[in-house]
Amino acid sequence: MKVIVTGAAGRMGRSIIAAIYEDPNLLLTGVVEKRGNKYIKQDAGILAGVGSTGLKIIDNIEEVIEEGDVIIEFTDPSATMEHLKYAHNFNKKMVIGTTGFSEEQIMQIKNCSQKIPIVLSPNMSMGVNLLFKITNEVTKVLSKDFDIEIIEAHHHHKKDAPSGTAKKLAEIVANTINKDLKEIGVYGREGLIGERKKDEIGVLSIRGGDIVGEHTVTFIGEGERIELTHKAHSRMTFAKGALKAAKWLQDKDRELYNMNDVLEI
Repeated sequence: MKVIVTGAAGRMGRSIIAAIYEDPNLLLTGVVEKRGNKYIKQDAGILAGVGSTGLKIIDNIEEVIEEGDVIIEFTDPSATMEHLKYAHNFNKKMVIGTTGFSEEQIMQIKNCSQKIPIVLSPNMSMGVNLLFKITNEVTKVLSKDFDIEIIEAHHHHKKDAPSGTAKKLAEIVANTINKDLKEIGVYGREGLIGERKKDEIGVLSIRGGDIVGEHTVTFIGEGERIELTHKAHSRMTFAKGALKAAKWLQDKDRELYNMNDVLEI
């Protein structure tokens, strides 16, 4: 399967490139970065730490779009939407791990999935997607008597907050108790805010150092609490999940999928 990687010079892009060269069933055919990036024209393999490959990083996906079967996208929302247009026009599959989309952008992705198969997930790791399922099950049991709070932590380079994974966890809790997250989500607290409302879902973001990614859903009752925590030790976890999704898409028709579909959770 031929793969195009966007955001190739970023932390995730480099991890994905390295993981591709470890997989005999995948072939890297294109590496793309935004215009003006200092790594344009550099060897993608050297940048990813796998040695010279002869494949240079470029700044225009149109130059390589016909060379790939699937695009793996870990960039930012505006870049993703631009690359999505090319995927749609050239009938290419997509794996999207970008976060921070607006509702309108999510709708555009859904519309494009009527023509091309897309895996969209805020987190590609098996552990986090299992956390999604467990959070749903625990919420069903405890939501009437326990307060539910979510804490996420990432490196200081991360641009969006809260993380896409934290948003997904909050959505799962809200949907499970049949509430609208827009009405009960609280993102950080400050000042004289009054007592915590019964169905409030608090989401706190921590940024610092080189934290790859940590997420904790805490169920807090009278005299006890339960914490569900996932800690990522390496970006390679997400990279290998993205490659698993790409290979899973090989025989899939147009539709919008998530990692639960890929992992059969």
